Amino acid sequence: MHHPSRFSRLVKGALSLAIALTLTTAQAADNDSQAEAKALTDASAWQTTLEQAAGQTVYFNAWGGSQEINDYLRWASHELQSRYNVTLKHVKVADIAETTQRLLAEKTAGKNSDGSVDLVWLNGENFRSMKQGKLLYGPFVDTLPNWSLVDKRLPVDVDFTEPTDGLEAPWGVGQLVFIHDKKTLNNPPKDFIELLSLAKAYPGQVSYPQPPEFHGTSFLKAALIALTPEPKALSQPIDSQKQADKFQQVTAPLWSYLEQLHPVAWKKGQQFPSGTSETIQLLDDRQLLLAITFNPNAANAAIEHGKLPESAKAYAFDQGALSNIHFLAIPWNANAKAGAKVAINFLLSPEAQARKANSQIWGDPSVLQAEVLPAGHRGFALFKPVAEPHPSWQTALEQEWQKRYGH
Repeated sequence: MHHPSRFSRLVKGALSLAIALTLTTAQAADNDSQAEAKALTDASAWQTTLEQAAGQTVYFNAWGGSQEINDYLRWASHELQSRYNVTLKHVKVADIAETTQRLLAEKTAGKNSDGSVDLVWLNGENFRSMKQGKLLYGPFVDTLPNWSLVDKRLPVDVDFTEPTDGLEAPWGVGQLVFIHDKKTLNNPPKDFIELLSLAKAYPGQVSYPQPPEFHGTSFLKAALIALTPEPKALSQPIDSQKQADKFQQVTAPLWSYLEQLHPVAWKKGQQFPSGTSETIQLLDDRQLLLAITFNPNAANAAIEHGKLPESAKAYAFDQGALSNIHFLAIPWNANAKAGAKVAINFLLSPEAQARKANSQIWGDPSVLQAEVLPAGHRGFALFKPVAEPHPSWQTALEQEWQKRYGH
């Protein structure tokens, strides 16, 4: 019987190894060339987008209630015009629900192109309504070159428990925090129970914005999360008509809390501030002991703009801060889709995100990875995050609040 010599076994082994190495190298080269081809395709697709965008006017529906944000958008508009020949028009909206209604009307009328809105700033309930109504264009997010710079550790692929599915691009981070003046209130309340004690001790000096204004509704949600014996129920959808008993059972502690708070609140709960700006003004006028904001850097920004004294400070309750990402999306019938993509990509650039995070300008925290931003420009002073409830709770809470107190 013939046994292969040790030499021939070595030769075979070496040959097998050489073939395996060649295949691995070929595969790696193939992967590299595929990646290169994809990068070239992406670059060429983006070049086409830039060419299509040139000369377009992008009508951007965004909240118009802050001078700092409006100024920031004026800067962005100037940059987009000079760099890309894209005109960004800020359409100031009091509540993005108005935009949702307008888009629904356009959908019903069969207006599937040349829409009146090209870009929208939204999150939460408005995103869910638009997604369900098929009012959004996309998925488009992974076609943006700057998407690769986004910090994917942030919840950028879910909006109030609703998957974003690439239909909206993250723009900034929001957290519900309170602002106090250390000179007038050195030891601020650490939770909602202490807040009620403070209101009773200093009648007329505690309040919250009137729902359905965003900050007012956020106050209700944060209080409900803290007070309900069934916090897990909040991550599930609720229909307050069909599940009236369940809704009352989960929310009863909130209404009982407000019944005690309103009689000792600012204006005895007969009137409420219109929004965060008014609470900051009332804090500065020493009418309120606490202001409320959805921006952890708002106190620094207000100090920079001379709206609050140096002794003002933002903080969160011990439970943490209700947190979410706010997003940018493009309606399905937008007239300037390419222009809208170029605008979003620019707003996601390190330059635009660092400027937005600067508390001298806006102070809205960046969604980009810290290492792509200039040192110290992330604008983060993030508190322990508390997840948003399912968006259906927002609608149900606003309706119930209106029924009880919206006189």
